[in-house]
Amino acid sequence: MILALDSEYKKHIEDAAAVIKNGGVVAFPTETVYGLGANAYDESAVAKIFELKGRPQDNPLIVHVESLPAAKRIAAFGENAERLARRFWPGPLTLVLENKGIPSIVTAGLGTVAVRMPDSDAALSLISASGVPIAAPSANKSGSPSPTCARHVQNDFGDSLLILDAGECGIGVESTVVDVTGEVPVILRPGAVTAEMIAQEAGSAEISSAAPGGTPPSPGMKYRHYAPRADVTVVEGDRAAVIEAIKFLYDKALKNGDKPLVMACRENRKHYGKRDVFVTGSETDPREAAKNLYSLLRSADENGYTGIFFEAVKKEGIGFAVMNRVYKAASYNVIRVTDKR
Repeated sequence: MILALDSEYKKHIEDAAAVIKNGGVVAFPTETVYGLGANAYDESAVAKIFELKGRPQDNPLIVHVESLPAAKRIAAFGENAERLARRFWPGPLTLVLENKGIPSIVTAGLGTVAVRMPDSDAALSLISASGVPIAAPSANKSGSPSPTCARHVQNDFGDSLLILDAGECGIGVESTVVDVTGEVPVILRPGAVTAEMIAQEAGSAEISSAAPGGTPPSPGMKYRHYAPRADVTVVEGDRAAVIEAIKFLYDKALKNGDKPLVMACRENRKHYGKRDVFVTGSETDPREAAKNLYSLLRSADENGYTGIFFEAVKKEGIGFAVMNRVYKAASYNVIRVTDKR
């Protein structure tokens, strides 16, 4: 059931908070993607999240809080954590910290807990009205593209789930996750808060190259994620060569009886002629691609496309996070091309 946060904002927040207080699960908007939330202290409620999503329980959840003092009640803050939280909260940054009492079902049995204060009036109102921190992954079936509007959530879970609707998410990809338990912050999942931004605030930052296997310290590290039903192929390299390669691959797929789709920047749309193209955004502004990515992947499935050929986005700013998601959606099926002229 979708509850629009408009004229009855307060009532609908209270309705959703009542579900949380009674051990239920609700979907709610944030600035990144929609979340599927439950009382972080209620183990049976949190178990419902894993069951609804079909999510393995060795994949930890992010705990959402309404303030820095609330975060300090559930996690131990060092100097870097304090500095980053004060600079980027509320916002799309999750900090991995030493746990101070969140149940192991939320943390996947680790001694750390992932904590975030979202930059969303609706999310903060829900947390406040519920009176508890809210554990929440993205509100989608595990492995599929994350939801950036209420309709996406409803498509995955039907009408039985209470969904707070505040329109489209402003950022469109999940938060940056940073492990701040060591001396140097380590980025476990890229997002809108970039490595450069973190290093500027904390003095330095590293990007994790976590090996597969074991329990991941952050969501989005171990399992196939963000993937539509259609097969995704990333094509990257010199601009002209990328366009020609995608045209060749598209035409070959079409001859084989598939229904292919190109995802390309607005500036290159004209080069693909009458081929089916979804525009990701401008090549000069990766924020557009971030905001549009999951919606486009879902639309591809809704329209029955069987294969997607994706023009790589420049790995600058949030573009690095976009390509992190696209590579995973493609199961790292990447074709690199060069202009041989």
